[in-house]
Amino acid sequence: MAGSNHLTLPALKGMADRGEIDTVIMAAVDMQGRLQGKRVMPKFFLESVATEAAEGCSYLLATDIECGPVQGYELTSWDKGYGDFVFVPDISTLRLAPWQPGAAIILCDIELSGHKPAEVSPRTILKKQLDRLKGHGLSAFAATELEFILFRNTYEEAWEKAYRGLTPANQYNNDYSILGTARVEPVIRRIRNAMEAAGIQVENSKGECNLGQHEINFAYGPALTICDEHVIYKEAAKEIAAQEGHALTFMAKFNEREGNSCHTHLSVRNAAGDAVFLDADGHSPSKFFKQFMAGLLRHAPEITLLFAPNINSYKRFAVGSFAPTALAWGLDNRTCAFRVLGHGRSIRVENRLPGGDVNPYLVLAAMIAAGLEGVEGDYAPVPLFTGNAYAADLPRVPATLADAAKLFTESEFAHTAFGLGVVRHYTNMAKVELDAFNKAVTDWEKFRSFERM
Repeated sequence: MAGSNHLTLPALKGMADRGEIDTVIMAAVDMQGRLQGKRVMPKFFLESVATEAAEGCSYLLATDIECGPVQGYELTSWDKGYGDFVFVPDISTLRLAPWQPGAAIILCDIELSGHKPAEVSPRTILKKQLDRLKGHGLSAFAATELEFILFRNTYEEAWEKAYRGLTPANQYNNDYSILGTARVEPVIRRIRNAMEAAGIQVENSKGECNLGQHEINFAYGPALTICDEHVIYKEAAKEIAAQEGHALTFMAKFNEREGNSCHTHLSVRNAAGDAVFLDADGHSPSKFFKQFMAGLLRHAPEITLLFAPNINSYKRFAVGSFAPTALAWGLDNRTCAFRVLGHGRSIRVENRLPGGDVNPYLVLAAMIAAGLEGVEGDYAPVPLFTGNAYAADLPRVPATLADAAKLFTESEFAHTAFGLGVVRHYTNMAKVELDAFNKAVTDWEKFRSFERM
């Protein structure tokens, strides 16, 4: 299970009084899965924020990746004056931030005026789907496996070099290599230990296939908790890398080699803690599982936008790359989009579609929504696939962000599951990125055309 080493408000006060904590990082998750917020003093946090919340500009849920205000969002705009929304701290997420001296961190929900949850906030979207599960007497457990590529360059150097000619931390495939990962152990060890000190339980770290590519894995836990830990880890890993004179990227496809995945594991349990993906015999797939999987497969094209939210995400879906191109499910089959593995209570679905650039709250919300649609709609089971899904005649993953956005915005299922406001909001997010990309002139175009056209 995931770690539970959280701070209480009295503990925070005691540490602040002793001078052990002088900063509270108050953050909410934006559309891209990043932490946005403020650093506040402990006295102000305890006397005001913890009891009365705080405010922040509503544009934080209506920007592009560059944090620029853009058109098309109903939540807020220039016409609406870009007013404030409310950061409501979730005290259960308060913990030390050991990678920053004297700091604690807390995650916040986002509310509009009148204490109304912002329906387009990623944390709110996941909570809605978890409530649907709860209505069936069920709860979701999850784990996310983030890969990243580590470079022996600072972020500033990488920027100045226009991200060309960077030095990967390893020069060859280090998948499972003990020797190769030892070369970067000072950085990886710091990340592991910082996460443990923050109460986020680490299972292991390992090398991956791309040059300088690594993965740190964490214990599973309740879905909301895991998403909270995911975004804290992602922030901390970047900060620690920077402190060590390195840079790392979670982007889905940095180069033509293997991309960064975020394989997302999901299991569902009843009130007694039993795995409802299994039949009463404890071995056979249950009717619930078969219908849940049928819902996932039927609606996967319509929700791929939430599994692959950026233009770059779709570069990762390549044959023979361990990233899926076909929509099928298989037992311990890494060529399928959905890989089923585990035994007994650990049986789970591994969604292999998400890359390292995803927002975990949206991924798990989409998986739960699609699976429940299969259960509530009494979907017919989809046969187990065996063999090489890359080469099989199967439904394919949407090829581009534009394709995925079109499927999402036209999906009756998505409108029902998430609401019109959410569909419009995240479709606009895709439109903003597509418009920006279509205006850009890329290096690829220059190298192809400067002289030879």
